[in-house]
Amino acid sequence: MTATLALLATGALAASAAPARDTRSTGQESLATSMPTGPMELPAEWMTSQRLSDGSRELSAAKYVRARGEANGLFGRTRGAYRALANQRWDFFGPTNIGGRVVDIALDPRVDDQLYIAAASGGVWRSRDAGMTYESVWPHDWVQSMGALAITPSGVLFAGTGEAQPGGGSITFGGDGIYRSKDRGRSWKRVGLTDSHAIARFAIDPRNERRIFAAAAGNLFVPGGQRGVYLSENGGDSWRRVLTPPNATTGATEVVIDPANPNRMYAALWDHLREPHQRTYGGPGSSLWRSDNAGRTWQRMTNGLPTDADQGRWGIALAPNDPRRLYAYVGTAIGPFRAFYRSDDGGDTWTQTPVTANQASQSTFSWWFGKLWVDPDDADHVFLAGVNLMRSTDGAQSFTPVSGVHADQHVMRWDPKVPDRAYLGNDGGMYRSDTNGVGGWTKATYEPYTQFYTVDVAQTDPALKVAGAQDNGCNRGYNGRGGPWEAIGCGDGLQVIIHPEQSNIVFGCSQYGSCYRSENSGGTPRQTIGTGQTTSERRNWQTPLQFDPNDPNVMYYAGNIVNRSTDNGRTWTAISPDLTGGGPNDPNGYPWGTVTTIAAAPTDSDTLYAGTDDGRLWWTDNLGVDWHQVDPAELPGTWVTRVAVHPRDADIAYATFSGFRSGSDRPHVMVTQDGGRTWTDIGRGLPDAPVNSVIPTSDGLLVVGTDVGVYVSAWNGGEWAALGANLPMAAVMYLRYHEPTRQLTAATFGRGVYDVTLPRCPGASTRLPLHRPGVGVVGALASCRAR
Repeated sequence: MTATLALLATGALAASAAPARDTRSTGQESLATSMPTGPMELPAEWMTSQRLSDGSRELSAAKYVRARGEANGLFGRTRGAYRALANQRWDFFGPTNIGGRVVDIALDPRVDDQLYIAAASGGVWRSRDAGMTYESVWPHDWVQSMGALAITPSGVLFAGTGEAQPGGGSITFGGDGIYRSKDRGRSWKRVGLTDSHAIARFAIDPRNERRIFAAAAGNLFVPGGQRGVYLSENGGDSWRRVLTPPNATTGATEVVIDPANPNRMYAALWDHLREPHQRTYGGPGSSLWRSDNAGRTWQRMTNGLPTDADQGRWGIALAPNDPRRLYAYVGTAIGPFRAFYRSDDGGDTWTQTPVTANQASQSTFSWWFGKLWVDPDDADHVFLAGVNLMRSTDGAQSFTPVSGVHADQHVMRWDPKVPDRAYLGNDGGMYRSDTNGVGGWTKATYEPYTQFYTVDVAQTDPALKVAGAQDNGCNRGYNGRGGPWEAIGCGDGLQVIIHPEQSNIVFGCSQYGSCYRSENSGGTPRQTIGTGQTTSERRNWQTPLQFDPNDPNVMYYAGNIVNRSTDNGRTWTAISPDLTGGGPNDPNGYPWGTVTTIAAAPTDSDTLYAGTDDGRLWWTDNLGVDWHQVDPAELPGTWVTRVAVHPRDADIAYATFSGFRSGSDRPHVMVTQDGGRTWTDIGRGLPDAPVNSVIPTSDGLLVVGTDVGVYVSAWNGGEWAALGANLPMAAVMYLRYHEPTRQLTAATFGRGVYDVTLPRCPGASTRLPLHRPGVGVVGALASCRAR
């Protein structure tokens, strides 16, 4: 078992260097101080933690590039013998009215009411109707993670991949560079900065649209690489760095050009590093910079600004109608808001304003925002990104919240062609105001880029679906394909399940196992279940809640202890000891030591299997009287994402694992055929990426959902085939199979919910010898045919 799983590091890292100095010619400096650090932000680390659960120190874009390449290769091979599998078409089910995190906006300068948005893990989208409906203009099989968008006066689009806000309820995936489209999104070409990991902002020289600046945030996990401010002087064909960060963990998050004097520019740098069990989201490199010669040289701005190392992420903006008016704010290195500043002389001097942490609405994670915006016509009218959208009418002397929009703000833009029209992107999607952002915000009506953790379908009717979404709660899709979905409670929506026999009974869970039971399809009244009714000391961000397939009145819920209900979730009894290696040494850190998945055998209710975040597998064949731990030497030691039991044999079960092999023999999919006593790797041939879900069908197929697609094999593994070629390359977090109709439903993290009909594969149920990939499997899966 990997020792690093059990504990979280706390305390502080110290870094010493030479005294601070300005370096005008190169943009480099060295600062002396210590860098405060902190444990992982509780709501922010679930997806990242499982992917680093082997103690790896990076979750790089390069790993995903390799995995996507392997996936594309598998798709290519699939089109031969497994044509029926490759030709299956995934159909988008929804939702279209929920939305998801939007990180940037670009307004078309030549086409009225046309704009483009960057969805955090859902690609680039275009609206032709002033922001009410959206269509994808990004290849579905490319990296879906986005950080920045810009459009030139002639209509050339630039997309920077990789999200620059780490964490915040979920993983933020890295990108693989900058892309350019000369035909408004119909086609794209990658044009550089492939090692930048995350592009946070673009700025285009108003005198020459071929001069484009890019703020590269860098790899969150690995120092070095392409970081800082880059310039292209040939429309994106090539790039060179013009502002070099002070150290290897600092990247650029803002670059702004003075519209009245384009020789004057500003940039924000952020010193941050993510480690397996610790984040350092501030340090000596966090700083503000100015150039007075169009980016050739830079000087750090310090007159009135802090110079110590307790600086987290900076936000900076200028007033378009008075560019000498600047606003800036900064968080602390461990997260909370620190201070707000104003300059009336172009950054020569700065004054701290009396804005308080409460007014800033930054909560404990100022690093999640780092943005502010100034009304183009009023230098005193300022908007600040926070949990709430905050607004000032007195030049940032005070702020008050703006109502009517979803939480967690990321981007705001004014339409220069329509007076008082503003657009806002946040964790809930897109909004438009025709009253200058003061109020009257209208939510987009069609935005199909929701980030889902889970999905369930009604056994009585697979057109009835429920799903849990990042920062968008539990949702009910009971209005058919394309129909509107409805919110049914929860904070972040995690496990949501429907009673197998009564679709009006729905269970929904927020983070850390705060769940409810509803007999009104998720509506009120709701009975609370979870911390007060079940026994556990720690609960996973996505606490497992499942029905016994033999009796829907029997349910299982697990924190670090498995709980069982025999009255459909009304009361609960503990049936296991602590199945983990114990909790973290830091009670404020991520609650390592939790059960992540549990499954009962469809043929034997006395047989249960459970997996944990610290890589343990357990089984019981007497309903919890005795629990048996699988020998850790047989397992990869990484986060167990899902267990599933064979539909015909309680002794056969499957377990899937997160993380990357990265050259090792660590498996992603394992099977037991002796009731849990021994386990064998059957995942060879799959792309090297986290496997998040597994489904064994009754007629011999094994289906897995991964970060890079959905794949099919026979029960005993062997050779794997790609299922369908049109599913967007967003992480597939959860699969649900409806046996009577052969409908497989996938919850993607950034592109909503999709359905596909599994083909019939005569011979796939044949028992095959293990460790012999391809023996008999090709014949079995090649015989698959459409329904």
